[in-house]
Amino acid sequence: MSITRKAVAALFVTGALAAGLAGCAGTPGTPGAAGSGTLTVFAAASLKATFTTLVAEFEGKNPGTKVVLSFAGSSDLATQITQGAPADVFASADTKNMAKLSDAKLLDGTASNFATNVLTIAVPPANPASISSFADLAKPGVKVVVCASQVPCGAATDAVEKATGTTLTPVSEESSVTDVLGKVTSGEADAGLVYVTDVKGAGDKVKGIPFAQSDQAVNTYPIATVGSSKNKELAAAFIALVTGSEGRKTLGDAGFGTP
Repeated sequence: MSITRKAVAALFVTGALAAGLAGCAGTPGTPGAAGSGTLTVFAAASLKATFTTLVAEFEGKNPGTKVVLSFAGSSDLATQITQGAPADVFASADTKNMAKLSDAKLLDGTASNFATNVLTIAVPPANPASISSFADLAKPGVKVVVCASQVPCGAATDAVEKATGTTLTPVSEESSVTDVLGKVTSGEADAGLVYVTDVKGAGDKVKGIPFAQSDQAVNTYPIATVGSSKNKELAAAFIALVTGSEGRKTLGDAGFGTP
């Protein structure tokens, strides 16, 4: 049976449309190939600078995509997600808070570790309390600020205290590492325990005092798609950017280590 030219033309157009649609679909989990939509990312406060940069890259590669970032302490974010907050992606500053969501069956698949971080001491540029070691933070009269124990930076502080046998008496315990840094930059504290990335990002607003015992509490950062996400393909593509070469470079430039 012969096929008319009209039929051949119709078949050609159908095939071309199918090929075009396939090309637009992209590959799930590949940066820059996830279409468009709105993505809500819950991320640890210490990731604010790096994730803001990565989101700009992601939106540029995905025209029509809008990424909404929400930064806070990892424990607060995990609680919000547990209570039904509409997040698509969760990036935690420790594995403990990610495990809470995993145990509650609130993740889509498994989390991927993408960075590490360690504590350092942040002091005002003039270092008025003459801090030079972790032990100095326990001296009488020193106004030190730390994260609350349920926050990853607070848990890390507890681990260092235990490892060194040093007991701190902070003047305040904050819900995020950025709040600790704020107390130091405002002059309300003589010192604060923050991540090395926070000191690097603060520039000349603070001075960093490294201490050898920081390796007793290395925080590993995991990232995962939240199970209730309505845009899992876009979430997977964002995670691929964070864990890929571009993400590793941006994180490395900010002072994060590799997992």
